[in-house]
Amino acid sequence: MKKALFTVVFSLFLSVSVFGVDVPFLTGRVTDNAQVISMDKRLVITEMLKAHEEKTGNQIAVLTVSTLNGANLEEYAVEVFDSWKLGQKGKDNGLLIVVVPGDRRMRLEVGYGLEGQLTDGMAGSIIRDVITPHFKEKDYGTGIEEGVKAVISVLERTSQADVEAPLGRKRPSDLKFQGPELSLMEKIFLGAFIFGIIGLFTFIGVLTPGVGWFLYFFLIPFWAMFPLVILGATGAFYLLVIYLVGYPLAKILLKNTDWHKRVQKDLNTKGKASIGGFTIGTGSSWGSWSSGSFGGGFSGGGGASGSW
Repeated sequence: MKKALFTVVFSLFLSVSVFGVDVPFLTGRVTDNAQVISMDKRLVITEMLKAHEEKTGNQIAVLTVSTLNGANLEEYAVEVFDSWKLGQKGKDNGLLIVVVPGDRRMRLEVGYGLEGQLTDGMAGSIIRDVITPHFKEKDYGTGIEEGVKAVISVLERTSQADVEAPLGRKRPSDLKFQGPELSLMEKIFLGAFIFGIIGLFTFIGVLTPGVGWFLYFFLIPFWAMFPLVILGATGAFYLLVIYLVGYPLAKILLKNTDWHKRVQKDLNTKGKASIGGFTIGTGSSWGSWSSGSFGGGFSGGGGASGSW
């Protein structure tokens, strides 16, 4: 008896230490413990979820929690999902929307049976393009309502237009720069590192006769890939186009300047020339460069973390 009691107490302690907040009692399709959804919005969302379940059998629930006190959101969502037993037995067609306003985080936890219909990419698009714009304005009720509409549209697939609209897909003329979900501080530091390195090599290449054209082709993959981390696919594409056009144009404009002719003359007569504190030489078939007494080398890296 004592051993069993100890096991229960230990399990309860472990649950609190891991999740930092209790799994709430399921009071309905919308459990607004954070009290961020107005009554009329709650009724509208509830009716949408009820109608969807009657039509498809899918069971969708919404939970808001003020904060998780540092607990892992993904683990907490799974714990709630399993405790509430969302979805029909054998079909696993449940879905949980967890919103944590105090932590500025949320999650769509999708049951196994719905993963083929609502992929991770679709769920991410709904969060990013449909829900979080409202959350940033602290309009949680509208954000959740629009998110539920988007989820239902995808699961029911009433029409291709209904699927594309809530996912925030844009016409080519509406495309904007969109990078990974990094904080402003992360973008500043990472951007300074990336653009500082490839920008320095680009600057040297533009100013350097001969070897500059080697650097032009050498840097193309770096300008194509590294900016993705900061600007996303669209921004990186436009920046690559600017580089591909701007680099040769800058070299052509500099070619007939007196300064460029002097550098070219020094390379031909002395075998080296000074450019902005850097010394370049013709010690190899394509040239070499150095700064002070050190050689040069660099490595690039990137990463992304998500939050709203």
